[in-house]
Amino acid sequence: MKSSNIGGQAVMEGIMMRHKDKYSIAVRRPDKEIELKVEDYKCTFGNAGIWKKPIIRGVVSFVDSLVVGTKCLMYSAEVAGDEEDEEEAKKNAHLSEEERAAKKAKDDRMFKFLLYVTVAISIVVSIAAFMLLPYALASLLRKVGATEVLVTVAEAFVKLALFMGYMLLISRMKDIQRTFMYHGAEHKCINCVEHGMPLTVENVMKSSRQHKRCGTSFLFLVMIVSIFLHFIFVLVPFYWVRLFGRLLMVPVVAGISFEIIQWAGRTDSKLASALSKPGLAMQKLTTKEPTADMAEVAIKAVEAVFDWRAYLKEEFDMDVPAEEVETE
Repeated sequence: MKSSNIGGQAVMEGIMMRHKDKYSIAVRRPDKEIELKVEDYKCTFGNAGIWKKPIIRGVVSFVDSLVVGTKCLMYSAEVAGDEEDEEEAKKNAHLSEEERAAKKAKDDRMFKFLLYVTVAISIVVSIAAFMLLPYALASLLRKVGATEVLVTVAEAFVKLALFMGYMLLISRMKDIQRTFMYHGAEHKCINCVEHGMPLTVENVMKSSRQHKRCGTSFLFLVMIVSIFLHFIFVLVPFYWVRLFGRLLMVPVVAGISFEIIQWAGRTDSKLASALSKPGLAMQKLTTKEPTADMAEVAIKAVEAVFDWRAYLKEEFDMDVPAEEVETE
């Protein structure tokens, strides 16, 4: 498999795709048309060289994915519920141009505020639920004489149980099923291109819905890496130092996990395949088989930011005329 460096995520009734300094959001409107939006990608932390260093870039990428992902989710929710926007337009019909501009500026400020608050809350809740809570629960074993080593081992099992339980729970929620179908369409679209096939609905539908660079695999790696790194605190004598030491290790864990998953996505080695298998298995919960119209949305999102014909020519020496794809 040849890595295309395309990344993305499912949103409400659509897909976000990112490649280099551009990202697109393709959303299926209530009238069944596809609305497409393309924006420049701007790093939340700026363009300083330090943010591109190994390990550090993993933390930056994680935060950026939350910021951009949340922004895209909020946008897609507006587009997918466009009937509500029409109602809002009727309410604002009596306003002057100046009043509309002022209202829009106020709404934009509120949008940014809600965006960053949502991201901050997501980070805090995730760290508390999957990093601090497992250790706090496992520490109860000290009441029956467990050593710190046994507590850390128990923490690993509690952490994995909470993570897998969470994945199982959300995978059974009816409201999230369509989002997981779009998630599957995103993976199929990227796999189609990276396996040297023209980007058509037919080719996308027969591609795999699992991908080694998936966010689900990243989160699973975060769990595994944190389990190993937290053994560093076994010899620390103070409980609160061990607890908050885990908090301070979060950026390191995210950075190492990012480097591993990026490396695994660039190689087909046996080691990379072995390390990727647990994450790929977890993707069976977070991706579902999409419909053909979802594949169309995914294709629109990819084509807005990535020249897949040039990629197939460069990596597979394959010429795909535009007319050939349009007539399939």
